[in-house]
Amino acid sequence: MSRSCQSGRCARPRRVGAVARADVEEETVSVTTLSRTAQGDRVPTATERAKPRARDLDPVISWAATLGITFIAAFLRLQDLSKPSSFLFDETYYAKDAWSLVHKGYVSGYVEGADTKILAGDLHGLWTNDPSMVVHPEVGKWLIGLGELIFGMDPSGWRFAPAIVGSLMVFVMIRLARRVTGSTMLGLVAGLLMTFDGLQLVLSRLALLDIFQAFFVLCAVSCLVADRDWFRARLARLAADTNGTLSGWGPRVLWRPWLLATGVWWGLAIGTKWSSIFPLAAFGILFWLWSSGARRSFGIRWAWVKSALIDAAPALLYVVVLPLIVYVVSWTGWLMHADVYEQHLSNTQYGPYWGSYIKTDAHGFFPELFQSLRSLWHYHHDVYTFHTHFLNDAHHVYQSNPLGWLVLNRPVGVDAQLDIAQGAQGCDATGSETCLRQVILLGTPALWWFATIAFLWSAVCWIGKRDWRYGIVVVGVLVTWLPWLRYDDRPIFSYYAIVIEPFLILGAVLLLGEILGRAAPGTRRRRIGAIAAGAIVVTIAVNFAWFWPIYTDGLLTESEWMQRIWFSRWI
Repeated sequence: MSRSCQSGRCARPRRVGAVARADVEEETVSVTTLSRTAQGDRVPTATERAKPRARDLDPVISWAATLGITFIAAFLRLQDLSKPSSFLFDETYYAKDAWSLVHKGYVSGYVEGADTKILAGDLHGLWTNDPSMVVHPEVGKWLIGLGELIFGMDPSGWRFAPAIVGSLMVFVMIRLARRVTGSTMLGLVAGLLMTFDGLQLVLSRLALLDIFQAFFVLCAVSCLVADRDWFRARLARLAADTNGTLSGWGPRVLWRPWLLATGVWWGLAIGTKWSSIFPLAAFGILFWLWSSGARRSFGIRWAWVKSALIDAAPALLYVVVLPLIVYVVSWTGWLMHADVYEQHLSNTQYGPYWGSYIKTDAHGFFPELFQSLRSLWHYHHDVYTFHTHFLNDAHHVYQSNPLGWLVLNRPVGVDAQLDIAQGAQGCDATGSETCLRQVILLGTPALWWFATIAFLWSAVCWIGKRDWRYGIVVVGVLVTWLPWLRYDDRPIFSYYAIVIEPFLILGAVLLLGEILGRAAPGTRRRRIGAIAAGAIVVTIAVNFAWFWPIYTDGLLTESEWMQRIWFSRWI
């Protein structure tokens, strides 16, 4: 036991569980670890902390339960996927853009009245050869188009890919929460919470881009957390022959497979929506802090400086260069048809850029490639201008202030069929009432309100306990939420918060773990904690079931509908 633990009481170390250095005697430095915290808990060594936190007596059961919840999520998202049989909200853009993308290689325009003809099954002569302005990157539209190639140009076709990706989000959420909490049970609870969220359900049943972005960001962060565990385990193996410590700079670990996967996912996320750049940057900084913390725990001094040079700098290849390559590759269809854009748009608002391409056309593979990349850059410049300036004076009935997104201040109605007469479509209204159907992008209130409380709790724990797990929650929520405050003067919508949701759910699961407690099973504390945590999960599931009709275009009387519209701003 070190000197700070004499008299049976430990002084608080500079970092709980970190390697502490004893006094220097006779020019010999010995390395030791504190055996107990001030609360009396044994402090695990850095090597012990590097071991996986989640261990199953039967991994088959863990994976079977994970897949079981994923299949439940898929069933809820795939059933009656073609209803409503119409273009909902911005599906009218993305579904048609995706069809032309997979058939022509670029997004083209379409004739007036195309929606009506598509829903009638007539696809002849609807798309023109003129390119259309692409206001978002292409990855999400490629995936929507893949579903249309398999199932056809109808609601089931353009909603199939979002439904599959939304179901896979549940799978990844389970494995991330399990890795972070060290509990298979809490991981499964995280999957159930996402399964029973209305916002995630509805977006999984719409051909919009946001569910793809949320999935890719979740995958990127999950792989980054896996890299944290992998890196610490690697350091532990290398330190095994040196009494659990490392000297100097420590090892240079250039090959990091999980970091490679992270870079690919970040590239796909940015290739779906540009706003993914914010979480990439923030989690890149968090990666550096994690890496320096790992080196410090194994006895390396000035670890944050050394890690910046031997961990963070090489990682730029993984989290900056690789995502950039993936992003550019995702524009291959555009690059191969850049001449179509250059010719068509040369006399529009893009003239200052495009005119010179027409006058001095390039010849040969590399000159044409350079010209296509240069024109793509100019196109990005003008699209960015469109997003940040041309929409400043626009208004939309469903736009909302991002400050209220976490508490569901203004949901988005994507479809409504009003005044359904009594007896029509099975309407059983009485008196003067009629029936209606609605699809609304609204998160499950019990989940989002509890998760918002958990987010505040996570901020306290990250600062007070210095627990890295809560940092994922706090950083994840802030960098996917606060950047939208810059654009609150233009139409932005609450369903953009789907990218925030995985971090809120992770915070909710961590708080549920605190409520459950660490007491042994069967004790009074554990029984009370289990009842409280279980009641919260059941409440969220019941709340989801209550709102199910307005998530899935269910038939309701006017009074039944009003029972679910709790605030006037939800109308």
